[in-house]
Amino acid sequence: MTSSAFQRTLTLPASVCEQAVPHLEQAARRTVDGAGIPLKAFRAAADNDYTFPVSVVEQAAACLLVLATETAQSVRPSALRATISVALCLRDAVQAVHRPALTTRFW
Repeated sequence: MTSSAFQRTLTLPASVCEQAVPHLEQAARRTVDGAGIPLKAFRAAADNDYTFPVSVVEQAAACLLVLATETAQSVRPSALRATISVALCLRDAVQAVHRPALTTRFW
């Protein structure tokens, strides 16, 4: 059997998705590898329910962290913080999915 203990999709708050789109657009313009797939998914989410495959959210977070690294010396600190903040929200959502559920039983 090839079942996974982890969720394959996650639902993000609309505000996080809306914040991610402009940063992903900037990443795509700067040709950050892999930014196109999450950009397309996040743009389409505006018409749907903000549910994404975990791998797409993980890829979006990675692209935004690369963008932050590449632009760190050339953008205002507030813009850099905004990019990093969205990236960390996405990363935290992925990590929450991968954490095992707490049980009331002892190990």
